[in-house]
Amino acid sequence: MRIAIAAEEGTGLNRPVSVHFGRCPCFIIMEIRDDNPAEFEVVDNPFYGQHRPGQVPAFIRGQGAEVLISGGMGGRAIGFFREYGIEPVTGAGGTVEEAVMAYLTGERTGADPCRESIEHGHGQQSGPGEGQGEGRGGGRGLRRRFEP
Repeated sequence: MRIAIAAEEGTGLNRPVSVHFGRCPCFIIMEIRDDNPAEFEVVDNPFYGQHRPGQVPAFIRGQGAEVLISGGMGGRAIGFFREYGIEPVTGAGGTVEEAVMAYLTGERTGADPCRESIEHGHGQQSGPGEGQGEGRGGGRGLRRRFEP
């Protein structure tokens, strides 16, 4: 299984989880084998600071991720991820490593739209409408083995 985690600037798995998936500078793409983290790569968010609806979910799909973990996202984004067969998980905090372990142990699951998104009127929409990408992001990354 491949898990994508929205991450802030930092070092390796000690990076903080981003409070919003679309505004993070990078994603950690982690390979899970036998229910344990195996290796990861850091992939730049090509839409950092200027994404349109559907672009980031399509990019994450292109990375082969089956799960996206983030601090928050709007309802429309949750719909996009689900349409692409990616499980969105919100409410994550702490470091990337802590967030992945919370997901793997079942402590953190599910997705609810963030309040900011609802207040701006786009938290209840879903589906892959305008702005849908091809999922062919060419993120550059650095692959490392996971060492707890």
